[in-house]
Amino acid sequence: MPALGAVRGVHEASTLGLVTSDAGRTRERRKGTDCVIVVDVQNDFVPPNGALAVPGGDEIVESCARCVDAFERVILSQDYHPSGHASFASAHEGAKPYDVTELSYGQQTLWPDHCVMGTEGCEFHKSLPIPSRSMVVRKGFDREVDSYSAFFENDRKTETGLRAYLESEGVERVFVIGLAYDFCVKYTALDAKRLGYEVYVVRDCCRGVGLPGSMESAEEELAEADVRLIESMRDAPP
Repeated sequence: MPALGAVRGVHEASTLGLVTSDAGRTRERRKGTDCVIVVDVQNDFVPPNGALAVPGGDEIVESCARCVDAFERVILSQDYHPSGHASFASAHEGAKPYDVTELSYGQQTLWPDHCVMGTEGCEFHKSLPIPSRSMVVRKGFDREVDSYSAFFENDRKTETGLRAYLESEGVERVFVIGLAYDFCVKYTALDAKRLGYEVYVVRDCCRGVGLPGSMESAEEELAEADVRLIESMRDAPP
């Protein structure tokens, strides 16, 4: 496992060995003060073969690709777990996926093993374009702490480095898309709003895990925080 300090932060996609492509179709992209955060569109979250497949996750990859093409500033978040991560049910004797346990920072839902660094499941979906202009923020790489948000680990204190990067680039508006709506998308959007950004969640570019009550809770929390929910980028402000 790489040293945490070498993983933390925001990295140019090309420096991580990712294959990039600039074959997008849009001639004019949204200006640099707007940013799209593409949350965890990775093989393990996409049916039919993902270890933690989000229902309908395969239905949004194409719309996410169009969204990426529409923005000059693109952030890809990547779940990036070591084997034996504390959020895996397999790391807790007698536990089952979707049980809830207490870790040092509070309640934690336990998941099937997923997005283990170095595995195919951890890779971005092949139909999601990775333009050379994109940046990648990895999360969940500390074995003892999960990370839903692209901004903070689940201890709610340790930052991923995304806030500092967006501040340095003068970003003002954030559009959040990806998987899963009721966990990582929700927490990323809420943190962005709390940090002072104008935030939009694009619904046709999201799908949720759908645990009991999780979708309803996400809707309520996002509405209460004044995160703006739009059905598609056609509804986005200019």
